[in-house]
Amino acid sequence: MSLKCGIIGITNTGKTTIFNCISNTKAESSNFVFSTSKSNMGQINVPDYRLGVLTRLVNAAKTIPATIEIVDIPGLARGSGKGEGVGNSFLADIRQTDALIHILRCFDDANLPHIDGSVNPVRDKENVDLEMIFKDLESVEKKKVKLEKMLKAGEKDAKRGLEVIEEYIRNFEKGIPARLMGFDEEQTRYVKDLFLLTEKPVLYVCNVDEKSAVSGNAYVDTFRNAVSNENTEVIIIAGKAEEEIAELDNEEDKLAFLQDIGLSEPGVHVLVRKAYELLNLQTFLTAGPKEVRAWTIKKGMTAPQAAGVIHSDLERGFIRAEVIKFEDYERLGSENACKAAGKLNIEGKNYIVQDGDVLNIRFNV
Repeated sequence: MSLKCGIIGITNTGKTTIFNCISNTKAESSNFVFSTSKSNMGQINVPDYRLGVLTRLVNAAKTIPATIEIVDIPGLARGSGKGEGVGNSFLADIRQTDALIHILRCFDDANLPHIDGSVNPVRDKENVDLEMIFKDLESVEKKKVKLEKMLKAGEKDAKRGLEVIEEYIRNFEKGIPARLMGFDEEQTRYVKDLFLLTEKPVLYVCNVDEKSAVSGNAYVDTFRNAVSNENTEVIIIAGKAEEEIAELDNEEDKLAFLQDIGLSEPGVHVLVRKAYELLNLQTFLTAGPKEVRAWTIKKGMTAPQAAGVIHSDLERGFIRAEVIKFEDYERLGSENACKAAGKLNIEGKNYIVQDGDVLNIRFNV
């Protein structure tokens, strides 16, 4: 299942530093404004302790984690949404993503100049929103022209479509992102084909200095208050410290570093899990001596749909799913023990797969 998260923000927020901490692909970071001319693509392994438990229990030869694609989109500047400079192409890259991780600079550093001369995450967030709103406004205005032509041609639904589009335009002109307009499914269907930038779900990440890694700082507090009306999360990451942790090879050294700054696990692990949730994803597991593997599915998928993620033949010839809850597998120690305890359930085509289900698919083609 190919889903993408885009990392966005203005220049010099630490976006690429955080990208390098979570991605299997490394990108070059710089202290210079406008130093990057293209987006960086990478893949993230989703941290999941359950894989290690199952691998140990079945003595698997290989362990394969769930992954999501990540795109580090270079810093946006004023004018990007109006077609100025390479920023316009970066907005096109955002359109190809399914959710956004917005990095906010919440640290002071004299060696890393802020593009606007001072650190202000609320202003920075509003500036990025504004650039995306400009682009979305351009899209809905084009749709309005199209609907006006359809109305003249006698299309019945065009009148309602125009009413909705005009509501979008009024809200965009007030500086309101699409995700905060509160429109229902009947209304949003008129803009579904536009893939609006400001409609994508957003996770905010406050990039702080090392001493603020646990509780944040005044910048974080101010930002949290500013977005308290949004149905989203704000998490804290000390990007530079996380980068140093990621470069350590020894797990004990990593743990010692984390403990020094007051953390029990890397903040980027929290970020990846939150990004996974933001995309409305969950994991089911398969376990055997050849491999233990995490499979990514959308929440609400049925057992045959989940089987299709493994291979289309499994969905086409689906007979049943043998389901063990991970907690039971971990507690009892083996598939046979789960069977003996009555903890292996036989589920049919209507079963909704739950996060952490260990599945064995029976099929015939």
